[in-house]
Amino acid sequence: MFRTIREQFDTIFREDPAAKSFIEIVLCYPGFHAILLHRLAHRLYRAGVPLIPRVISQVSRFFTGIEIHPGARIGNRFFIDHGMGVVIGETAEIGDDVLIYQGVTLGGTGKEKGKRHPTLGNYVVIGTGAKVLGNIRLGDHVKVGAGSVVVHSVPENSTVVGIPGRVVRSRNEPNEVLEHGKLPDPQGQALEDLKERIEHLEAELQALKEERVISVSIPSRPY
Repeated sequence: MFRTIREQFDTIFREDPAAKSFIEIVLCYPGFHAILLHRLAHRLYRAGVPLIPRVISQVSRFFTGIEIHPGARIGNRFFIDHGMGVVIGETAEIGDDVLIYQGVTLGGTGKEKGKRHPTLGNYVVIGTGAKVLGNIRLGDHVKVGAGSVVVHSVPENSTVVGIPGRVVRSRNEPNEVLEHGKLPDPQGQALEDLKERIEHLEAELQALKEERVISVSIPSRPY
């Protein structure tokens, strides 16, 4: 348990430049509290203890705004930055060194039974407000842009953006930072392409109109 706490401290200092001291993390980081409480609830859940794991989960949710079902399996050095509104479902599986931001949902798509929540590989980063839904897998080093909705599996070393999520980059560097200001915008690009096409067609139509006016205004000479 002490090793787990030490890992959490080290992870927060590595991922969050705002973290200044151990006491600040203990007092002011809801992600830190939620993860430690989940570790306890998960152990009790795996041991078959009734009700208490869910109570711990709900107490954690009340104080942190982060809801993690005690059945979710979470790897080492997991970090939730800010954390408000994060939801992680019962059958979700999360690898090592995963980073997620506030408002992220790892949820299901309906009332199906069995494995119904996502599986995340190692070194995955999920941006603010993104939703990853269903029994799908995100491979190692996958990055999901803020606000995206991912409903299909994603191969490793990919960046996903949009609604529904589309792979816009497939060669992420292992230590590459997710920079939202530099991510491609597939929907925006599609609209821009459509706008250019419409402008081109309007120009062609105007040229045809002008050609017709000229041909009508110049009568043919009789021979």
